[in-house]
Amino acid sequence: MTTVKVVCHRHYEDENEWSCGNWLEYTLVIVLATILLLGSLGLTLFWVINYHGGFAWQEDPKKQFNLHPVLMVAGFITFSGFSILLYRICRCCRRIYVKLLHTIFHALAIPCVALGFLAVLDSHNLANPPIANFYSLHSWIGLVTMGLFAIQFVFGFFSFLILLCCEGATAGFRSAMVPIHASFGLTTFMLAIAACVTGLTEKVMFKLGEDYSHWKEEGIVVNVLGAILIAAGILVSFAVRSPTLKGDARLSVTERL
Repeated sequence: MTTVKVVCHRHYEDENEWSCGNWLEYTLVIVLATILLLGSLGLTLFWVINYHGGFAWQEDPKKQFNLHPVLMVAGFITFSGFSILLYRICRCCRRIYVKLLHTIFHALAIPCVALGFLAVLDSHNLANPPIANFYSLHSWIGLVTMGLFAIQFVFGFFSFLILLCCEGATAGFRSAMVPIHASFGLTTFMLAIAACVTGLTEKVMFKLGEDYSHWKEEGIVVNVLGAILIAAGILVSFAVRSPTLKGDARLSVTERL
């Protein structure tokens, strides 16, 4: 009786066959994407602290609102961006370790998003007079993004971690779900950038009014922050979609009696 054993593994030695151009492209994209993901959070902190007086909780609803942009950028952009980018950064790690890191970064984003959402609700409801909720395009995009993010996390945790306990029986199912999970993950990330950009524009227009068109310093800072977020979205998308930056995987088949 002949049995066939199919073993799937990655050939990391093939990655060493990259040309100098491939390595230059890889390094440039990863380094720039990392700088933009961290820079977006840093510039958000600078904007909130320098122009809006820092942070507070329910005792000062205006300053409580300042937690909203910082935590949303931290959760949806920085942590989620790195969770996506890990599949390009951790090229020499076993796939299971990359998946665990991917899950950890997504898990870190959850409290950021939850607290950021609570902060904006409190700041609106406790304001005098209260401010309406969920009326703007920004809030609608944000709600859709949070819903997709929650679905992605639950689905990803179930499909790629819990099902690993019976890896052989679920390999086909998980393999079929990979492109769906990846596509929706990237879609959620791009929606998060859209929510951030519309929210920044909404906030600066409410505060500056007609002065926004007069090239006020805060307006310029917000515009630069929006440009950084868009650039980060482009680079992260390119990093995970570019064929030249993907690792090589082959199927090895060995036969024995």
